[in-house]
Amino acid sequence: MTRDQLFATPRERVDDFNFGHDTAAVFDDMLGRSVPFYDEIQRMTAEIAGEFAQEGSSLFDLGCSTGTTLALLDPVCPPDVKFVGVDNSADMLEKADEKLKACGLTRPYELRLQDLQDVTLENASVVVMTLTLQFLRPLHRQRLMDEIARATRPGGCFILVEKLVLQDPLLNRMYIKHYYAMKQRRGYSDLEISQKREALENVLIPYRFEENRAMALGAGFTGFETFFRWYNFCGMVAVK
Repeated sequence: MTRDQLFATPRERVDDFNFGHDTAAVFDDMLGRSVPFYDEIQRMTAEIAGEFAQEGSSLFDLGCSTGTTLALLDPVCPPDVKFVGVDNSADMLEKADEKLKACGLTRPYELRLQDLQDVTLENASVVVMTLTLQFLRPLHRQRLMDEIARATRPGGCFILVEKLVLQDPLLNRMYIKHYYAMKQRRGYSDLEISQKREALENVLIPYRFEENRAMALGAGFTGFETFFRWYNFCGMVAVK
């Protein structure tokens, strides 16, 4: 696994964060070091998905990146569940295809190069979005949520993992402070943290928990609960 050093060198200008070739090359390390309890979130996602995956249906990973989630979901789903990974980065999908082949995935799967604002789903029993919705422009989020709910079978679920913003500014600042301290413990320098924060400023737009819940229930899901929480990181599941 290539170590993430994308922001280790001082830059005169920090461009907006993107998911191109350089990011794809280090993305697995980036997630492992930047996301608290990332492995546990993935394990819990697999457990929940296994409870809802229905025979003869499709499982969608929207913003599938390098395919880590799909690879972990393979053992817990019925063998005739089709896996569909969607991402707008060809570099990420290339990594995902390599990973799925390397792990011996034999079930039918498809990797789609597509912007999520234009995605159409079908026959879904499980839809997963891990730290992805926050990168979609707010203008398009409700439409995507409506599409997910429409395409999800009765008895299916939508698993959403996001960074959140808090309504209380004091707690919001405190949570972020301790999140950056975690990144420092995992080897990121102050420069790396600062430059990545600047790169994400206009790209990653988090919602409050209540906003995500309102979108899901408004789209037609009948339940919405938290399954993971660490400061400003939250795992949520909606059921239909």
